[in-house]
Amino acid sequence: MAENIEVLDLRPLPPVERHKQIFERWEKLTPGDTLKIINDHEPKPLYYQFEAEEKGRFEWEYEEQGPVDWVFKIKRIYKSSQKLNGECKSRHAIVHS
Repeated sequence: MAENIEVLDLRPLPPVERHKQIFERWEKLTPGDTLKIINDHEPKPLYYQFEAEEKGRFEWEYEEQGPVDWVFKIKRIYKSSQKLNGECKSRHAIVHS
């Protein structure tokens, strides 16, 4: 089964709209889907927001870390013990590479 990766390039968007776009797309993902984001700055505040709000339900992987662009993937996951009747019953976990 092919991995579903949705790409979101934040660079042309005004900063005030970026997190809104990220979380709108994130909410549409199902477990196993990935949101690949291209950004023009270090996404640490976003990482901390995911860590606070989505703990145990995501994996975070950098593909490129500056100095011009940051490219990273956020994968929606669930732990096998948290899956019940095909539904995700938990939040995210994070992986650094």
